[in-house]
Amino acid sequence: MQLRVYYEDTDCGNVVYYANYLKYMERSRTEFLRERGIDLAEYHDKGLLFAVTEANIKYKAPARYNDVLEATSSIIEVTPVTMLFSTLIKRATDGLLLVTGDVRLACITTQGKPQRIPLELKKILSH
Repeated sequence: MQLRVYYEDTDCGNVVYYANYLKYMERSRTEFLRERGIDLAEYHDKGLLFAVTEANIKYKAPARYNDVLEATSSIIEVTPVTMLFSTLIKRATDGLLLVTGDVRLACITTQGKPQRIPLELKKILSH
């Protein structure tokens, strides 16, 4: 998925503010799921949410105002209750790797209790 760095994404040095990479990773994960026909809103309507329980990010090089970035997510692991995603963020113009990150999501009820990931979702993510 491509995205452009806007002025609002940057700090006073026109470098992407570090926390904004979490937003980029979220968008990439959402698109990863959408491309596989998974709409998280449908699971919410069924009383299931997917909450981030862990995030690990490594910053390798800065992105700057007006850069076009390429964010690519993949699924690394699916357990009965969690999903682990990995995301790479590169500058689109030269392919330079800027950020790597892993995010674990837990399936929970709307009351915040752990819940098994639905079988149909696990099947889609396992392929």
